[in-house]
Amino acid sequence: MNFNPPAAAIDAAPVITGFEFYEVIVPAKPGMINSESLAKPLHMLPVGGEAGWSKQFDALPKLIVRMRLANGVVALGEFYRDHEWTRIEAICERLIGADLSTLSLQNLPLPLVREADGFELAIWDGWAKSLGLPLHALLGGRVRDRVLCDAWSSHRTLDEVGPWVQGYQDQGYRSIKLKADLEDDVVGLCERVAAHAPGMKVIFDPNQRWENMASVKPIIRGLEKVGNVLLLEDPIPKWMIPDYADLCRFSSIPIVQHISLPYIYQGQRVHDIIALIQQRAVDGFNFNAGLAKFSQLNAVADAAGLSSFHGSEVDLGILEAMYLHQAIAAKSCIWPSDIFGRMIREHDLLKTPIRFEPPYAFVPEGPGLGVELDQDAIERYSIRREIFE
Repeated sequence: MNFNPPAAAIDAAPVITGFEFYEVIVPAKPGMINSESLAKPLHMLPVGGEAGWSKQFDALPKLIVRMRLANGVVALGEFYRDHEWTRIEAICERLIGADLSTLSLQNLPLPLVREADGFELAIWDGWAKSLGLPLHALLGGRVRDRVLCDAWSSHRTLDEVGPWVQGYQDQGYRSIKLKADLEDDVVGLCERVAAHAPGMKVIFDPNQRWENMASVKPIIRGLEKVGNVLLLEDPIPKWMIPDYADLCRFSSIPIVQHISLPYIYQGQRVHDIIALIQQRAVDGFNFNAGLAKFSQLNAVADAAGLSSFHGSEVDLGILEAMYLHQAIAAKSCIWPSDIFGRMIREHDLLKTPIRFEPPYAFVPEGPGLGVELDQDAIERYSIRREIFE
């Protein structure tokens, strides 16, 4: 499909003239994160003076940005949760006046900080809109028509998990991703899922908290007997690469590592997947990254013949639209991705929600991201507004 750029884009350069930010807090719907008796914070990173795993994700603010160009284009971006305003202001000062046509999308003048991807997204969206192209065209073009997605939940009790998962199966989902600590009866959870939702697959994400091989091996054997686990993601700490290689040989369930480049503080980088592939320590990947780095990750995984899916921080609509553009253009991205729409949070802040026909989601049509903000929703959930120009 061809898209025409705005008339002003033909006569004026795509120079950044200013940024408008809305800091928002969009809570989850009641009961959607986990069973009430199992409330466990999911934000892995430290926040202020508090340690990681101390905050629930929906309590943390996010930033939505409108970036204005001299050609009349208004580009959109969304930042990962828990930003720092001093960095935001400093990056704005550096970018205002930049001509997008002179920038390399593969090497933007952005520092290695968690806030960088929000600016990168706005720049890519602005350039795609200036060219009259959908965002995925800048990623090489779509390789599929729709993106396979899973349902999601954090921790669920044995009594609740079966009917809960059955509800998602009734909607059309074929798999669900669940969180699990070492003390959770994951074999029992899978037995309940199998009883209530036959054919439904489970992806377990212990977030590295199953400690070591001695803990994991008996769990895997139990899960193999139930037979409904699709993937096991990050069961033990990431640095245990030789143990991951042993797990891949031991387990009939594919072992996956989450490469999440926004976790700057954990030191994750694109080159991490090279060591994992060389040592045969994974059967595939969960990728989270900005546009340029995600393309690199996908290219390496595809060259190695390994599959992937797109991860999430249970984000809002702008980032989820980006994830769909990334996934639809990534050959390796064939497993169900963590893209939930308005399933978990009260709102995605989009004027028109992303189209979901479970188990699939569809990339928005139109130039750039192809989405518009719901200004009423922005105002309702906003706690701060800042303009830099």
